Amino acid sequence: MNPSSELGADLKSLIARADEALVRSLPPEDAPPIELHRAMRYAVLGGGKRLRPLLVYAAGHAFGESGSRLDAPAVAVELIHAYSLVHDDLPAMDDDDMRRGRPTCHIVFGEAMAILAGDALQALAFELLAHDVELGVAPARCVEMLRVLGRACGAEGMAGGQALDLAAVGRKLSLVELEHMHACKTGALIRASVRLGALAAGAPDEALASLDRYAHAVGLAFQVRDDILDVEGESHVIGKTAGKDAAADKPTFPSIIGMEASREHLQRLTDDALAAIQPLGAQGILLEELALYAAARLR
Repeated sequence: MNPSSELGADLKSLIARADEALVRSLPPEDAPPIELHRAMRYAVLGGGKRLRPLLVYAAGHAFGESGSRLDAPAVAVELIHAYSLVHDDLPAMDDDDMRRGRPTCHIVFGEAMAILAGDALQALAFELLAHDVELGVAPARCVEMLRVLGRACGAEGMAGGQALDLAAVGRKLSLVELEHMHACKTGALIRASVRLGALAAGAPDEALASLDRYAHAVGLAFQVRDDILDVEGESHVIGKTAGKDAAADKPTFPSIIGMEASREHLQRLTDDALAAIQPLGAQGILLEELALYAAARLR
């Protein structure tokens, strides 16, 4: 199933925009070093939900920005996400051989080239974001956007969350510990996506706290739904190996609080996300649709 089939027309058009911007931003596969560039493009352009770029666009739209200022942060967060998946799939990490319904990057290109591709994607993300000042983004805001992205993928964000995840295998975590782990591993980049879109659009500082609350709830809801799909989903539908978390004895929401409680928790998180953006009114419609999608997606 195409992930965009679960979204409305406006968000589908933004997926197409994000895909076009990604194609433009990545190095051509026939330029040397060819194998590295091929691996980078394979990791990024092989499908995906594009949730993080959509959150950038949706947050920007909520504050009146729909132009090219949003393309660089939208591309940057997706490049960071793609790099994290390439590295997470490696044998030393989660040891996955399927991603988005096809072989993972290291299966196709080898472990060494996959590591380099991830490194290069991360570097490219910051390079692109640094050009935002050329599009009229105030220099101070551009620096803040770089800081937000750096924090999201560092020791207090994705890398730290992955370290906590590795240490949690075989352990019984509390709900608080599990949520903290996922707030870092998955949620940090989702929160950054929303904040980057708002910053690029010139959103007032007083709006950022509500957006952070929204993004925190959406990030956790996305993970709860992911854990539910790992139990109930089928590999050919969700695009990765179903049941792998249980097989690896990794803590998940269903394994800690049960399936029914996980569904109830998912609903509470969704309600919290929607309440946080209620003051935006009609301007927050895309953010609302993405919150509902994160909680009800089929893959």
